[in-house]
Amino acid sequence: MTILILGSGGREHTFAWKIVQSPLCQKLFVAPGNSGTAEIAENIDLKVTNFEAIKKLVLEKQIDMVVVGPEDPLVQGIHDFFLNDEALKHVAVIGPQKAAAQLEGSKEFAKQFLCRHNIPTAAYQSFDASSLESGYEFLETLTAPYVLKADGLAAGKGVLILNDLNEAKAELKSMLVDAKFGAASTKVVIEEFLDGIELSCFVLTDGKNYKILPTAKDYKRIGEGDTGLNTGGMGAVSPVPFATESFLNKIEERIVKPTVVGLQKDGLDYKGFIFIGIIKVGDDPKVIEYNVRMGDPETEVVVPRLKNDLVEIFQAIANQQLDKITIDIDERAATTVMLVSGGYPESYEKGKEITGLENLTEVIPFHAGAVLKDGKVVTSGGRVMAITAFGNTYQEAIKKSYQNIERLHFDKMYYRKDIGFDL
Repeated sequence: MTILILGSGGREHTFAWKIVQSPLCQKLFVAPGNSGTAEIAENIDLKVTNFEAIKKLVLEKQIDMVVVGPEDPLVQGIHDFFLNDEALKHVAVIGPQKAAAQLEGSKEFAKQFLCRHNIPTAAYQSFDASSLESGYEFLETLTAPYVLKADGLAAGKGVLILNDLNEAKAELKSMLVDAKFGAASTKVVIEEFLDGIELSCFVLTDGKNYKILPTAKDYKRIGEGDTGLNTGGMGAVSPVPFATESFLNKIEERIVKPTVVGLQKDGLDYKGFIFIGIIKVGDDPKVIEYNVRMGDPETEVVVPRLKNDLVEIFQAIANQQLDKITIDIDERAATTVMLVSGGYPESYEKGKEITGLENLTEVIPFHAGAVLKDGKVVTSGGRVMAITAFGNTYQEAIKKSYQNIERLHFDKMYYRKDIGFDL
């Protein structure tokens, strides 16, 4: 098979690393890819939302399967684009169709879905600029902290958690009236704050059957002790130590099953990953959000633990035969720590040379915001590289990740030194 992965992050490098291990994969392209994918596949410089350019590439290279990494092309309807084109409709696309991708594309849509199918989640209401005053009134009925979510895609930065009522009102106005997050915040969901510990649940579905992948916990805040600004993720651990068998059963019965059945009832065609952000409140799981693709950096700890042939799984999804697959998981723990550019998630410089990669042992470096330039690996984004390690315990794995990070260097390199310490 000839396969194309869309995307350029650590998630896509991890997919590529796993896919090239499959005897079913003869040729792998990644668009646009990064310095990590360049070592194992052929990078093609094109935008993941330029569907016409993707079509041209797919036909030219006779691509059999497209694995969609990020959410943007899914929310914009890339799967539908393939299905509606005579020349493309035979190509397998891993990722939901546009209507189903609204689970991530619109916070309000996701909340309505959760309530319609009686899936546990926080109480909420949504507002736009014309109902700003009602938004203020709703905030007054809640107790701090206050959770404000931009309805649309805001690159993981559209959620604010505020302790002061007046500040929450000011931010609501800033989002709705001053377009703080652009078009993403023309509508804002305000919901009750749930106090608990978070984890990520990953589900594969072919639209009929489902399989649950290992859980992971990621670390969103830039600063140690979960302080500072939200980021795309600073590290991850899998499995999650506090997710006991009985708790995982609750997730499957109360959340996963009703989600998959709900998609069918609502006529939402879904072939791909469902990423369910969950919070453990007491002993009960509640849904914080849905994403319609794998998480990053969770992919860098979940996929390496998967013993199966990933291409075989993707074929089963495309052919609605996921029930014939048995998921085989490495019992060891996996951890990853994200190296980021100084200044991230705010402004940062690019083009810094990364040295020491040849000195790494017992880890897998998954490149994210890094590219090849004049034969050197240089930084090209905020989150630069994820350093993944295995261990019999997550403490053993995290130690390996950190020991190897000390061998790496780029100007103003930053990482959190407390990944997994809260567990």
